[in-house]
Amino acid sequence: MSQQNKNNWQDLRITLLQFALNIALILLAISLCALLGKEIIFFIQVSIFNPELEIHYELLERILNFFLYFEFIAMVVKYFKEDYHFPIRYFLYIGITAMIRLIIVYHENPVNTLLYSFSILVLIVSFYIMNSSTARKGKL
Repeated sequence: MSQQNKNNWQDLRITLLQFALNIALILLAISLCALLGKEIIFFIQVSIFNPELEIHYELLERILNFFLYFEFIAMVVKYFKEDYHFPIRYFLYIGITAMIRLIIVYHENPVNTLLYSFSILVLIVSFYIMNSSTARKGKL
């Protein structure tokens, strides 16, 4: 097989895989939009039909789920805008939000809560290092 045929075959495989990835991300975005809509309907039902209902932790959990869905949808949009690239800061944002949700929902065990807090600290320090001017210049 000649070098030209190998390159054509490799280009075709890359194109097919990129197409499959794009379709999967579009389907994921549609699913996330449906879940986001479900959360909005829940907020409307709670605020209009049951304003005196006391569901503090469930409401906080649903609000954080809402933001997680929103962040994932924004990440998929950013993927297409950035020419098929996921910025690492989006993963850090989602990780921090997910860990905060975990602390709010599962806060019975103090040791686990402390470990979750340390993981948030690690994510924040990672974000700081990534955005520091010395890291951008390659001096770190």
